[in-house]
Amino acid sequence: MKLYDLFTKPGKKIAVLVDPDKPTDEQIIQIAKRSQESGVDFFFVGGSLLTNDNLDSCIKLLKIHAKIPVILFPGNTNQLSNKADGFLFLSLISGRNAEMLIGRHVIAAPYLKLSGLEILPTGYMLIDSGKPTSVSYMSNTVPIPNDKFDIAICTAMAGEMLGMKLIFLEGGSGAERSVSDEMIKMVHGSINIPLIVGGGIRTPERAAQCARAGADVIVIGNALEKEPGLLSQFADAVHGVI
Repeated sequence: MKLYDLFTKPGKKIAVLVDPDKPTDEQIIQIAKRSQESGVDFFFVGGSLLTNDNLDSCIKLLKIHAKIPVILFPGNTNQLSNKADGFLFLSLISGRNAEMLIGRHVIAAPYLKLSGLEILPTGYMLIDSGKPTSVSYMSNTVPIPNDKFDIAICTAMAGEMLGMKLIFLEGGSGAERSVSDEMIKMVHGSINIPLIVGGGIRTPERAAQCARAGADVIVIGNALEKEPGLLSQFADAVHGVI
């Protein structure tokens, strides 16, 4: 089964974001084992910066210790590896930085063509979360204000019309607040492709709220770095939403 088919299957899904820069090998192994036990649907691997050469080894450890698809969630064109299963080909459609819309994609395309990875064209939308984030700084873009639902709706619609297969609403790593239920609901209602939501989701209860509002995939990252034991609760909360 293709990865994209997993995104479109009925039911809410949870993705664990793993930044190769942060955990030790032992911590990566524990993340993999806990994720397998908890029924996690995807691993997203990447970060705004990679200061070491751990990407391939991180992916390898995840795949050895869990039977969960590993999808690259790249912060830049250096974060490429044919060890993964798929690649979120992110176009930052909420911004006006041409490099993030198409420029770096041109550089990455030849490698991706040869990589064997399943490419998942993704409309990436950065939503204001209350403070500057690594994503907004590194991408040199201004997030969509969290109360400008019309801008978010029209941006998501345009992304789908341009051929994006997924839409990703992102508050950013370390966000003070997650994307609001109202924005999730309105964007979900305006598109016919899967909606991913991440950033600032710190509790299982909040994850379930986002899923009920219309998110098809919930991404959890920082919350698990602080309390890894909560993973099963996050997964149960998301999978329990009908």
